Amino acid sequence: MAKVEKNTITEIAEQLDCGNICFFNTKSKEIIAIPSYLFTSGEEYYEELFQADLEKVNNPELDFIKFDVLESFEAFKIMEEFVAQLVDQSAALELENILHRKKPFQNFKHCVDHSTFRQE
Repeated sequence: MAKVEKNTITEIAEQLDCGNICFFNTKSKEIIAIPSYLFTSGEEYYEELFQADLEKVNNPELDFIKFDVLESFEAFKIMEEFVAQLVDQSAALELENILHRKKPFQNFKHCVDHSTFRQE
């Protein structure tokens, strides 16, 4: 597979974080984000808003890769694995404690975003 630019990965990650399902066209490098609830709600208004995008991503001739929103247990497992690979033991302990308190997703993100080990 061809190299994907960092800003493309960032955009896909941000869309997933917002609860959107992302589709990435491997040839044109186009990203299409569609709210995940659209696939389960059956609300015609929203289906009409996203009709052109839905037709594109459902076209088998176009090379789209689908990125689904993670389930909560999957996201939690990733956070646990991140903590386990940290070299800085005090940071690992802080994050481990966050995972066992209220609002672990929000607090974990805040802690990592404001840390020196963010790039890890």
